[in-house]
Amino acid sequence: MTGLNTILIVLGLFLAGGVYSFSKQKMPKGVIVLLSLASVMCLLAGILRIQGLWD
Repeated sequence: MTGLNTILIVLGLFLAGGVYSFSKQKMPKGVIVLLSLASVMCLLAGILRIQGLWD
C-alpha cells in the first residue's frame, strides 16, 4: 500500500463522516450529495489502486 492509497482512503472516510454529520445537522441536500459522491470516488480510487486496477 502506497502513501497515495492511504491518503485517498482516509480522505474518503473523512468525507463519509462529514456526510453523516451534515445529515444530522439538516444541511442542504446538495451539499450532502456532493460530499457523498466525493467520498465514494476517493474510496473507490484508493481501493482500485490497491488492487492494481488503476495506476
